[in-house]
Amino acid sequence: MAGFLLALVGPLLYAVTNYLDKLLLDRYAAERSVAVILIFSALFSALALPLLFAADPTVFRVSGTHMLALAGVGVLNFLLLLFYLKALQAEDVATAIIFYQLVPVFAYGLGYLVLGETLTRGQLFAMLVILLGTSVVSFDLDEARRFRLRARTALYMLAASLCWALAAVLFKVVALEERVVRSLFWEHLVLAVIGTGLLIIPTYRDACLHTLRRCSRAIVGLAALNELAYVAANIVMAFAYLLAPVSVILLANSYQALFALMIGAVLTTIAPALLPEKARRWDFVQKGLAILVTAIGTYVLLRRLE
Repeated sequence: MAGFLLALVGPLLYAVTNYLDKLLLDRYAAERSVAVILIFSALFSALALPLLFAADPTVFRVSGTHMLALAGVGVLNFLLLLFYLKALQAEDVATAIIFYQLVPVFAYGLGYLVLGETLTRGQLFAMLVILLGTSVVSFDLDEARRFRLRARTALYMLAASLCWALAAVLFKVVALEERVVRSLFWEHLVLAVIGTGLLIIPTYRDACLHTLRRCSRAIVGLAALNELAYVAANIVMAFAYLLAPVSVILLANSYQALFALMIGAVLTTIAPALLPEKARRWDFVQKGLAILVTAIGTYVLLRRLE
């Protein structure tokens, strides 16, 4: 239970970064591409390196095999960010994030195959209930009152969810033998290297320079705040992965969508022009039903973990 409760902090921080990402895309990089946000996010990962090194000066005492595995985690996290930002370009935050409900499903299969983890029938039932609750807001009701699935968004978020689950399982495989701080250090180092590599490409470099010239203080400040929240969430989730099965910890990520819905509701009320979220009667019904069903699933899951 401790691991699951700790993992709830991660989705809350991730939900904050989701809105910062959307703000960066809409206000400062919309006319370019997701490349600008990708590069800034990757480069700001370097800010965590001195702190991680100070926390554990033995970060370089990692075997070659584990180093390659952690490099793979960094690449998967970069791809996760790419697919997620592509989806975020076309949808509001809550709509895109709801598809992260697929993460624990992928993680369960991967955890079973790679780590030999198992779940009881009660835990599986609770997972299904929570997934059902978050699935309620996976469909849209158009003006003709017809339901539709966001196919393009679903495709991007399906790929993002798979990358997230793969990265989490691979991270746990290494972190069980290496220290967590060591693992986080190499993961963020790879992200920083990728960001630097992208700057070599003229098109991406020009896009970054153009954005910085136009709004340097705003984008640097938001990107720094965004990365701070993201790194903090990663650290919380890294320790949570070691306390319970990966699928159970990642199940907490289903709440990222609910946190995003609540943040969106607050923003719509106090600052509707900043990042307008959908606020039709149907949307409020979806949100209420999703929260109710998910709360029931969470109660069942926590009882089963006692």
